[in-house]
Amino acid sequence: MVKKISILTVALMIFGFFSCEEAEDLLTFTIENEASITIPKSTPVNTPFDIQTPDIETNSNEKFENNNTSADKVKDVILKNMTLTITSPQEKTFNFLKSIELYISSNADNEILLAEKNNIPEGVQELTMNTTDQKLDEYIKAESYNLRTKYVTDEVLDENVDILADMEFEVTADPL
Repeated sequence: MVKKISILTVALMIFGFFSCEEAEDLLTFTIENEASITIPKSTPVNTPFDIQTPDIETNSNEKFENNNTSADKVKDVILKNMTLTITSPQEKTFNFLKSIELYISSNADNEILLAEKNNIPEGVQELTMNTTDQKLDEYIKAESYNLRTKYVTDEVLDENVDILADMEFEVTADPL
């Protein structure tokens, strides 16, 4: 019995060693991007609206190179974190917002849900979005992508609200 346990233990240790060795060969790093979103004044209450951002340049080839990899070596990209922050007017909070969804698209790829937030907390100027587990490889490898923001307000805005979307993409890739 002891001999069987020892053989099993040794086999598991060898398997674990090679699994760790294989995992160590992969690179993991973060690509940070940001986008500006303006929600216009006089948006009707309880009505869904869409805003399209201009193209957001990824600069991904430079970031891949800085991390000793290239686009063809990328294995996986996910959105690790997205934070929305009101930049103007400074005293404004997200109280006006009922829900918000952000979608990503590029010229070559279809639009998919990136992040969302419902039940917006009272009195905050910063929102941590609920991100999806969508694979974003092709969007980050592209030269640029754009975001579409779908939102519903629960109060009338008397001035534009400027929001900065900070995004952190986690990239896993093979080294060059």
